Parts: sequence; structure tokens; C-alpha cells
Amino acid sequence: MQQQQANIAVIGAGIVGLAIAYHLSRQGKKVVVFERNSKAISASIRNFGLVWPIGQTAGKMYQRAMNSRRTWQELAAKTGLQCQETGSLHLVYNQDELAVLEEFIQNAPAAGYDCQLLTPQQIANHSNAVKTTGLLGGMWSPTEMTVNPRQASAAIADYLQEQGVTFRFGTAINNITMPFLQTPAEKWQVEQVYVCSGADFETLYPAEYANASLTKCKLQMMRTVAQPNNWQLGPALCAGLTLLHYSAFAHCNSLAALKDRINAEMPAYQQYGIHLLVSQNGAGELTIGDSHEYGPDFEPFDKENINQLILDYLHTFLVAPDFTIQERWHGIYPKLTNGQTDIVLSPEPNVTIVNGLGGAGMTLSFGLAEELVAKT
Repeated sequence: MQQQQANIAVIGAGIVGLAIAYHLSRQGKKVVVFERNSKAISASIRNFGLVWPIGQTAGKMYQRAMNSRRTWQELAAKTGLQCQETGSLHLVYNQDELAVLEEFIQNAPAAGYDCQLLTPQQIANHSNAVKTTGLLGGMWSPTEMTVNPRQASAAIADYLQEQGVTFRFGTAINNITMPFLQTPAEKWQVEQVYVCSGADFETLYPAEYANASLTKCKLQMMRTVAQPNNWQLGPALCAGLTLLHYSAFAHCNSLAALKDRINAEMPAYQQYGIHLLVSQNGAGELTIGDSHEYGPDFEPFDKENINQLILDYLHTFLVAPDFTIQERWHGIYPKLTNGQTDIVLSPEPNVTIVNGLGGAGMTLSFGLAEELVAKT
């Protein structure tokens, strides 16, 4: 068995693990990353690829998102990774939705958000993908970006390898006995370990996960065929349901009336935690979703009624040339149930668990990793 050494081991090559490896590498640390699969195949590739600062709570979380945004820009420049600074439009078609936006935007400058309320005509100037019938207005935010999640993890891993980070794909770590990690072929001696295991709560430190306020979330998503004639979505789009989903709007007093109406008129959307985002990748395909079901585990079968609810709502605000769906899938990610945005645990000296970013991994991982690595 071959003996190897590194300063730090990272377990998991999803976006959280890659973010930590990136910032450690910038510090000059010798890093090895272990990934049990042949490539990242879980939540890190099964999402919109949206970097979404506007949804984060003002203050620390918004700044963390903006720091992540900066790192994504750096990585795009270094790797050629698709990173489109599209911005976003929150569209509203009901007075209670407009009231939430007006209240949010009134307080936005003091909270540090860069956004503005637009009239229907101004929205039409921003995007030709918006259904204007019944449109009351919307919020424009320039900070949102779209990366391609199916390419990002591989591109970042390739770049990190060029920078001297060692990767061991197809290599599970089932036990840690500091300062050693053992695989079937190698024994690694390290000074520190970061465990970034995503929705795998069972393999490493299961007692720590059992004591944490963590559950799992299953989301369903879809992707259209490439839009014809180079048709462009423009800004990423969302509508009234999104105001109920993101913590940035939770302080708005006007949100209660919107929530009551949605509960009364659209109970299935609340039951399945549906809100709608639409993004477009470099190939011209639209990514659509998503739903949120919570529990310790899930049936492997997707619910077509959820997909239909998503599509029904989509047609209330999106105009596009081709809605033909070419792919349907689901992802599973860890979700904290106590309202927190992440967990950072130390189950033993020199071992750190980083998890629980929920559906905001693309938005927050690089900022959180930067904060954690600065303390090493």
C-alpha cells in the first residue's frame, strides 16, 4: 500500500468540496480531494446553475453570496466556464405580490440590495420572454448569474488539478483515523480534513448528523430543447411564488396576505413547495423548476402531477418559442430545519464537517469556503 501525504483532505467533490479545495489551493496548501463516484453526479449538477444573491437575507448572507459571485467570475475567467451575468426579473401579476415587491424595494438600499421596481413596459424592454397580459410590474436585479452546473464541477476540478490539487475519483472514504485516511490502494497522512458529503449522512460521523437539525429535500426539474433561431431568455425569470420561498422577503409585513391567498387558492403548490425559476444555458435550453419535498428518504419515482403544476404556472408568465421537454430529473440535497443556512461541525480535532447549504449551494459555497479557509 502506497503512503501519501497532504496538508488537507477534502471528502466530496461537489460544489462545497470544490469551493474549499479552491480557496485552500490559493493559500498554497497541498490538497487531496476524494470523491466516491467517478465524477460529481449529485445535487451539484442537478440544479439551475443560478447564483442568486437577491434571495439571500441582507447582511452576512447577502455579502457571502456576493463574494461567491466574485469567485465564480474569477473561475470563469480562468477556465472558460460559462458564466452569464443575466440578472433577474421577479414578475408580479397580483396586487398582493406587487405590495411585497414595493415594500422590499423601499427598504432595499438600506439593506444593501441593488434592485429597482419596473413598470410592465420597462420589463418588456428587458426581456421578450415575459407574458405582459395582466402584468403589474416586477423587480430587476443585476446581480444574478447563470453557470452551467453540468459542466462546472468538472471544469473546476480540471483547473484545480492544473494548480496541483490531487483528485481521487472513484474512491470512497469510509473511515477517518486522524491523521490517516485509508483507501484500498493508498494510505494518506494529513493535517486536516473537511467532510463535504452532501446528502450522505450515513457514512462518516452519522451520530453528528443525527444530532443536527438536518433533513433531505427532493426537487423535481425539467429542461426544454434548445430554443430555435438563437432565441434568448435574457434575465432569469421568476414570479409571485418565489416571494414565499427566499429568506430575503421574509421580513416583509405584506407577505402574510400573499401567503394566505396562495394557501387558499393554490394548496398543491404549497404542499409540494413549488416556486418557479427559469434559466437558460449556453446551448439555448431552458431549465425549469422546482419543487421541494422533505423527509429522511424518498420514493425513486418522480410525480408527474408535480411537473404539470410547474408547467401550468410557468405558462402564466413565460413566453418562449418551444416548450418541448427533453429531460426530467430530480435531485436530493440536505436541508436544515432550524432556519440556519449551513452547519460547520468539528466531530474531532482537525476534522470539519461542512454541510446544510440547502438549495443555495451554487450561490453560497465559495463565499462560505472563503470564510472557513481564512481561519485555517
